Amino acid sequence: MYSQEEIRTKVNDFIAHLEYAREPKALYEPITYTLQQGGKRIRPVAFIMAYNLFKEEIEAALYPAVAMEVYHNYTLIHDDVMDKADIRRGKPTVWTKWGENPAILSSDTMLVLAYEFITQVADDKLRETLALFSEMAKEIGEGQQYDMEFETRDNVTEAEYINMIRLKTSVLIANCMKLGALLAGAPKEDAEHLYAYGETMGLAFQLQDDLLDVYGDPAVFGKKIGGDICCNKKTFMLIKAMETASAEQLATIKEWIAKSEFDSEEKIKAITAIYNELGIKKICEEKIASLFSKSDKHLESVNLPAERKQEIKKFVNSLLGRND
Repeated sequence: MYSQEEIRTKVNDFIAHLEYAREPKALYEPITYTLQQGGKRIRPVAFIMAYNLFKEEIEAALYPAVAMEVYHNYTLIHDDVMDKADIRRGKPTVWTKWGENPAILSSDTMLVLAYEFITQVADDKLRETLALFSEMAKEIGEGQQYDMEFETRDNVTEAEYINMIRLKTSVLIANCMKLGALLAGAPKEDAEHLYAYGETMGLAFQLQDDLLDVYGDPAVFGKKIGGDICCNKKTFMLIKAMETASAEQLATIKEWIAKSEFDSEEKIKAITAIYNELGIKKICEEKIASLFSKSDKHLESVNLPAERKQEIKKFVNSLLGRND
């Protein structure tokens, strides 16, 4: 079994050696810039770790695993354009560096590259692989649409939000694990358990992202704190605050949401103060812990010896800052 560090190194080496021997260079420079920024490589590492559960040699998994990373980064560039985010992983976003139109065009080319990479699988696995990948891509688009629609609503429920992040975030991680397992010849039942494991872990990971957007360290988080607050994103934090707020607190929240012009720091400070008063941080942490416990049960259901699943469990624990 490979460790997550060994797999991440292989993924990074693979990405570092990708070459685009095509013109114009201006189309491919943002792609290289984006992919070589690094990051945790959660999706390709999850893909290969699931593959490695059932097959020792992992080289054949690199192309489809990196396809997931290329696809993920394609969505991030689009997200940054839509959200007008100027920092990603501690660096200027593609649209702030090159402009909106080049960002959209280069990211669309990344989508094509993702499909090109995902087809580098055995012929007998190609149809199923493309079907899973295409269904995943549609679901992620659906999640993004819900996310945008929620920005203009003040009655988004927790259930609606969980479904949105399931589509926008979790299905990518879930499909990484399912497809990685299937390509390695895993029984379909085990692949489905790994899908559920990745899906539930993805929910926990997104809720942690919501939490870090308010309470994280910008140097570690890689983005400005309070971006979701400024954009009126209906995060788990905001939804729970609106559910539990007093009439006065709710009025203050809605007043800030309604403002088209505001001082960002002032808005972040005001909304965070209400979160503190309501104990929203603790509520979010408890939800994350509940999801983590649920995901662990899915991993236990995979029909492999417990010691063989330790590396993938360590990987998920590290993502959520857990030592157990």
